[in-house]
Amino acid sequence: MHIVLKRRRGLARLGLRELWEYRELVGFLVWKDILVRYKQTVIGIAWAAIRPLSAIFVFTFVFGRLAKLPSDGLPYPLIAFAGVLPWQLFATAFAESSASVVGNAQMVSKVYFPRLIVPISSVASALVDFGVTFVLVIAAMAWYGIVPGPRVILLALFLLLCLAAATAGGILFSALFVRYRDVRHIVGFGLQLGAYISPVGFTTAIVPEKWRLLYALNPLVGAIEGFRWCLLGHGWIDARALAIESGIVIVALLFALYYFRATEATFADVI
Repeated sequence: MHIVLKRRRGLARLGLRELWEYRELVGFLVWKDILVRYKQTVIGIAWAAIRPLSAIFVFTFVFGRLAKLPSDGLPYPLIAFAGVLPWQLFATAFAESSASVVGNAQMVSKVYFPRLIVPISSVASALVDFGVTFVLVIAAMAWYGIVPGPRVILLALFLLLCLAAATAGGILFSALFVRYRDVRHIVGFGLQLGAYISPVGFTTAIVPEKWRLLYALNPLVGAIEGFRWCLLGHGWIDARALAIESGIVIVALLFALYYFRATEATFADVI
């Protein structure tokens, strides 16, 4: 009997089919991430509600009260809520997944499994916090008497855009983090800056129209404004901008996958 080893080419090099074979491990790691995040905390999962509420208070006070930015005739807390919802999902998924491989160093260095599962499971675990924040948004909309229209069914598309952006960044930086430990500082600084250059506490309406397409090179612009458009009926939606953002995210995701696969063989030695 002869065994012939062939080098994978094209998309086959990503080994995405192998991820399905280890799907039970994904579920285990998601559950582990959730337990570790809230283990030995005084108020437990309530932190998932405190974080967005505190951010909404700051954005409403700074942008709504002090700067008096326009809110399209809507209560400013709702504008902030609809912006914090996708931003928190992205920030949590990106931060957790970028540190996931190093955080599971013992398992990565001793047991074989597709290493790509680690950052992906961290992205999936961020959906728990997203679910808590989503319930708060619905409650706030009910308080202000806002009922979402039929366009709310398109929310899944903008959710997918947000998750894809977080996954691309998380996979790439998780691989970089193994070799360059100062990546953690880059991630922290980038998220702090991103919260203010993305339309989280304000709307894209304040950006001059001639600069909006350039501003939309940030994929989070489309995701955040898409959430506002689906939930509140107000938001800057541009077909060209969404096409550009989607293209950027797809290219970034493919690059991250290829880079991760190209370097994962060295993880056990370097980590």
